[in-house]
Amino acid sequence: MAFRKSATPRPEILDVFPPAAIPGGEFQVRGKGLAGAERPEVRFGDTAAPIVIGSDSYVVVRVPEGASDGEMFVGPNGGTSWTCQVGVQIADGVHPVSNPVVDAQANVYTTLSGSAGQKTAVSVYKIDTNLNAKPLVTDIMNATGLALDSEGTLYVSSRNDGVVYQISPTGGRVPYVEGMGVATGIVFDEEDNLYVGDRSGTIFKISRERQIYVFATMEPSLAAYHLAFGPEGYLYVTGPTTSSFDSIARISRDGHVGRFYRGLGRPQGMAFDANGNLYVSASLGGRRGVARITADAQAGLFLSGPSIVGLAFTPSKAMILATSSALYRVNVGIEGRRLP
Repeated sequence: MAFRKSATPRPEILDVFPPAAIPGGEFQVRGKGLAGAERPEVRFGDTAAPIVIGSDSYVVVRVPEGASDGEMFVGPNGGTSWTCQVGVQIADGVHPVSNPVVDAQANVYTTLSGSAGQKTAVSVYKIDTNLNAKPLVTDIMNATGLALDSEGTLYVSSRNDGVVYQISPTGGRVPYVEGMGVATGIVFDEEDNLYVGDRSGTIFKISRERQIYVFATMEPSLAAYHLAFGPEGYLYVTGPTTSSFDSIARISRDGHVGRFYRGLGRPQGMAFDANGNLYVSASLGGRRGVARITADAQAGLFLSGPSIVGLAFTPSKAMILATSSALYRVNVGIEGRRLP
């Protein structure tokens, strides 16, 4: 009697981690029968993905360039699928060194910062809701930090001349405050006071009347400070160094500097969601991307991806990610924190 060889069982996906990624990032897939008879096969849509680690129960797959938000397929002949949140590139040819910003109309702003002392043809780009990227600001050397006040006016810091510029809707610029040292991160609080990070370690506070105060003093940073306000009114600060065990500082309303979380590699741009969770571009446990840290300082990797320097939430609950040369949009379904 002849016996028919049984068919290879259909692979079963039990879990995919982290929840999101951009091209170059990695998903960890756990399941059963993932390898089938041979090496695992993974596709994002019609695009084959490289396998970093492959076994029958565990696969690490790298998101390929050109992958889009949608289904990840594991196994031959269609295999089985899992819905993933994959970032789609919305701009390239840029050079952010901090967070992008998003206005109330969902326009995105980012910089072409350039290396120290380099004059670029464009300083700030505006990407509209149709994903058209147009030059907005020119003639700011080393545009660094971006911030919007409560009226939606854009501000840009220059680490070259220590000036924070106020930008008109048509891209005109006027100095808002000068003498900020090596001006890096900028952010507004609920009362429209502006805070400016100086790479030497000083954080300045500028009132609406443009009075300048020294708000806090920290150790000098080897790179740009990044600033974000949390829901309790504390200022959160990162200053990435060469250490793989950097901290996020938290500064009280009266300027007392404390430590919120320690254990990140090169933490940079930050943003809070409406529930008070902090998202920071950094490495966590040796994996690059965006870490999510709860109010009680519990951290986990939220998004995987290389070279991420900043992030921002949109009104439609997407996340905009800035790498050192491009912007990506990921539909994460998370509402960002807004100032009252």
